[in-house]
Amino acid sequence: MATISKTKIRVSATIHVPVEKVWVLWTTPKHIIRWNYASDDWHTPKAENDLRVGGRFLSRMESKDGSQGFDFSGEYSRVALNKQIFYTLDDGREVKVSFDSTDNETTVTEAFEAEQMNTPELQREGWQAILNNFKKYAESVCV
Repeated sequence: MATISKTKIRVSATIHVPVEKVWVLWTTPKHIIRWNYASDDWHTPKAENDLRVGGRFLSRMESKDGSQGFDFSGEYSRVALNKQIFYTLDDGREVKVSFDSTDNETTVTEAFEAEQMNTPELQREGWQAILNNFKKYAESVCV
């Protein structure tokens, strides 16, 4: 029986904000809807988050003109406050988010399994763009 190799992708950003604040901005729905988009013609009008092992999350992502949209959702398998979040997307792909802090800086790194519909490079660019939006948002609200 052949084993299918899964492409793993990593993106990261260093945010000039303490990890405790980064964690809140990353995990709270009222903040998620403010930064969770890859380009200015998209937005997240709805977010839900039950941040615990076995808990579920959902971010409804839509184009602003209403022509496209999808639910980004899954279930948490590990949550370590201010350190790591592991989850499995509803399509079965696994994601790990790490929060590494020093003084007033936090590096957020996401490692995820690529899906098959889009190229790995396109996926990397999209996830990095969302992470860059998070960095911009976090640094703007925590000045």
